[in-house]
Amino acid sequence: MKMNRLVIACEGPTEQEFVRDVLQPHFLPKEIYIQSPLIKKSGGGIVPWEILKTQIQSHLREGESFVTTLIDYYGIPDRYNYPGWQDSKQIPDKSLRMDFLEQEMLMDVQENLRQPFIPYYQLHEFEGLLFNNLASFEATFEQDEFKDKNELISILNQYDNPELINDNPKTAPSKRLDRLIKGYNKNVYGPILAENIGMLNLRKKSPRFNQWIQN
Repeated sequence: MKMNRLVIACEGPTEQEFVRDVLQPHFLPKEIYIQSPLIKKSGGGIVPWEILKTQIQSHLREGESFVTTLIDYYGIPDRYNYPGWQDSKQIPDKSLRMDFLEQEMLMDVQENLRQPFIPYYQLHEFEGLLFNNLASFEATFEQDEFKDKNELISILNQYDNPELINDNPKTAPSKRLDRLIKGYNKNVYGPILAENIGMLNLRKKSPRFNQWIQN
């Protein structure tokens, strides 16, 4: 049986490792092979929409594959001109806002290339997925690596859906991990923590991520 191909354009090395270590093992039994190129011209990080759009359309023109994105909503500057960006700010519900932005992204891609394109924003950022359960943190870090375990437990209890952890520069998920875990390095520990959480738990607690996986 011919294996299907899925291209996931990754914002940075953390997302790329996550795809390789967590998503690929999940999809291989389904006869789906994943390629996870980094976004070009970034060196790891988000780029203006026109640059990303060029890469997306290049992948789509290769044919015989679906193409999607794994980019953080948090931290995209207004000047990068992502489709529908200013209008989306009038939508208070963040999940509905992401739906709107993804649809706008889809419609901005060349019409004859749209069918195999599945646009996706991670709300608010990849690191939000990692605030899933205490056991996975304890399996990843030694006790003396926790700077404030009580605060970590409080965050886990506060957010049934960790995707909703907010995008303030001081309280974004990545900033919290930097503050809570001694020597936290997202490129090293992010994929390991995600692997310890496992796909079942990731999907169970993060509805937008789960919907993306189902697509």
